[in-house]
Amino acid sequence: MNIYDYVIVGSGVAGLNAARLIPKDKKVLVLCKKVPWECNTFYAQGGIATAVDKEDIPSHIKDTLVAGVNHNNTNAVEVLSENSRACVDDMINAGMQFDLNTKGELAFTKEAAHSRNRILHADGDATGRMIHLFLMGTCQHEIETNCVVNDLLIKDDVCYGVQYYVSETEQKVVYAHNTILASGGIGSIYKYHTNSTAIAGEIQGICAEKGIELKDMEMMQFHPTVFKGTSFARKSLLSEALRGEGAHIVDENNNRFLFEYHPDGELAPRDVVSRSIYDYHSKTGLRIYLSFDSFEKNSFRKRFPNIYENLKQFGYDLPFERVPISPAFHYAMGGIATNVDAKVKGMKNLYAIGECACTGLHGANRLASNSLLEGVVYSKIAVDISMKENFKIDAENYDKTIRSYVRNKEADKPIKERVRQLMWENAGIVRDEEALKKALEEINNFFNENIGRLLFLRLLTAKSILNAAIERKKSLGAHFIKEKKC
Repeated sequence: MNIYDYVIVGSGVAGLNAARLIPKDKKVLVLCKKVPWECNTFYAQGGIATAVDKEDIPSHIKDTLVAGVNHNNTNAVEVLSENSRACVDDMINAGMQFDLNTKGELAFTKEAAHSRNRILHADGDATGRMIHLFLMGTCQHEIETNCVVNDLLIKDDVCYGVQYYVSETEQKVVYAHNTILASGGIGSIYKYHTNSTAIAGEIQGICAEKGIELKDMEMMQFHPTVFKGTSFARKSLLSEALRGEGAHIVDENNNRFLFEYHPDGELAPRDVVSRSIYDYHSKTGLRIYLSFDSFEKNSFRKRFPNIYENLKQFGYDLPFERVPISPAFHYAMGGIATNVDAKVKGMKNLYAIGECACTGLHGANRLASNSLLEGVVYSKIAVDISMKENFKIDAENYDKTIRSYVRNKEADKPIKERVRQLMWENAGIVRDEEALKKALEEINNFFNENIGRLLFLRLLTAKSILNAAIERKKSLGAHFIKEKKC
């Protein structure tokens, strides 16, 4: 029987960095849902945070806890920050090139809710893309594309591998001594989002089906500055770095209204800024824009070349014109419950890293640019722990029958669209308990329809978000309950 040492589900920063760190003599398979670059990492404009030095670690920890409204797992935050610089330096030593300042030193910049400059960028505003290209260039292991995982092979707290689609009808099984889930978040469950269209939360649904704990699923982050000028579900992100370096959020009358909501204005935590935009627009009906009038053109083009070119295609001449914006779903703080050793709780050889995982690191609101860092740090932890434990499955203990799952059915498409609408309207920036319950009732009814496997898994994930939101009765960070009028 062909057994891999590792199967890695996902080809973003977490999955590919894990692959980079696994020795070449190990038998490793990386499964990509579409093509490797169709992941959130590739689209990440903002940078990667790191404690600049040992003296900065307490400050980085504090900033992360404040942004997370102290709902964080403090131990997970400490592990992230204490290992941050060493992990970033390891990438640099392996060939990753971050932007430098005029002195030839790493150019640390500032983003919202950070108390100091500690964000590294690559190619200006294409950090995720450059990290992804670097990691693809260092991958010495087998990568299989167009693989959609539809089941985890679990028995007695051991994961024997995964089952996945290789076409609309054909399914395969791969066995592995260690399985690492790095499949990303849940973006496509929402009507408007910034995520890759490959990110739809099926792995979280499999975990819900298997009785594996999902943690903090009500904690969904909505990015405040997303370009509003397209009809696509996936919206173009306008990086946090823009506001960190001088861009302003204004209404159509050029009023910087955010200071009415928070003393830090545009540099307040993401949940505050998104909620403030939502509230202000609801009350006034005024359109909201991102203004770049503090920038000089040549420096803007050099610092944000991709944003400049992308918006130029839509007819905007930056930094001279304002751009219409609106919040959209961006990041899942909640996910598959893991310990700080990156191991899925209750499992012996199953790991989850990156956005699909939840150590409690981000609490109720993720601090800007901690996401790429999480993927880098916790992928190393997962590899280190798995190498140390050297767990071996006995594949003879597992039933080799491939489960018969129909991937898609005729009823799926309209239901998918309705689910995305329900989640956007009821589990979005501002929530109402009764509306959440009605949405959950409608979601539950969809399980009675003749639906395909992938929609079934998405429904399980949506259900877990709604249930968690209903259970949390008071507002906390990204989970905001609308006050009832007397």
